[in-house]
Amino acid sequence: MLMSRAISTLLIAFGALACSASAHAEFEFRFYTGIQGASDSQVKGDDSDGAGKFNFNAGWRGDSLSRKPPYYGLALTWWREDDWGVSLDFTHAKVYADDKTLRKSGFEVLEFSDGLNLLMLNALHRFPQLMPGYAPYVGAGAGLAIPHVEVQTRDGSRETFEYQLAGPAVQLIGGISYAMSAKWLAFTDFRVSYSQNSTRLEGGGELKTNIVTQALNVGVGYRF
Repeated sequence: MLMSRAISTLLIAFGALACSASAHAEFEFRFYTGIQGASDSQVKGDDSDGAGKFNFNAGWRGDSLSRKPPYYGLALTWWREDDWGVSLDFTHAKVYADDKTLRKSGFEVLEFSDGLNLLMLNALHRFPQLMPGYAPYVGAGAGLAIPHVEVQTRDGSRETFEYQLAGPAVQLIGGISYAMSAKWLAFTDFRVSYSQNSTRLEGGGELKTNIVTQALNVGVGYRF
């Protein structure tokens, strides 16, 4: 219920902004994939069914293209005539605790592999006048982390395996697009995202960690 309300709020906010667009404004749909990694982070919590209280530093692997589904993202952007824009952006990022982390912590499973999913509302600005045919752009956004939580703290303990609304997220974006035609474009960008993940474990425990991801993306877009 809480997840539905939060997602609905972002959709309503984007819709309200888009409905105020002038007749000459532009919409753009983008699909992207790329190479994504994550920085180490502190993991803490309590699982009375398994490890009890825990607090350790976790190393994360992205494995962005070697696991299914791969890392990807979708974005719907409304561009104003003054080259400011607003995008509703969904990113399916992935993080897995590395082998060293699993050995030291004793955890059987620690990953957000069916998605450290981020739903973001971004403010963007592009600079098409700088390079004919190209449009550098920058952006920043805020939204929600909706990870698929996969945690088993000890062999034989209950495994958590579900999507959860885990907390807030923010991101920074910088990139450049190239107009292949009047409708189609190609682009690349680099983005850094930070998410606070406060998750519930089966049996009444909890696990908290704040994760920073970095991604170099390539993609295509369609204007309409």
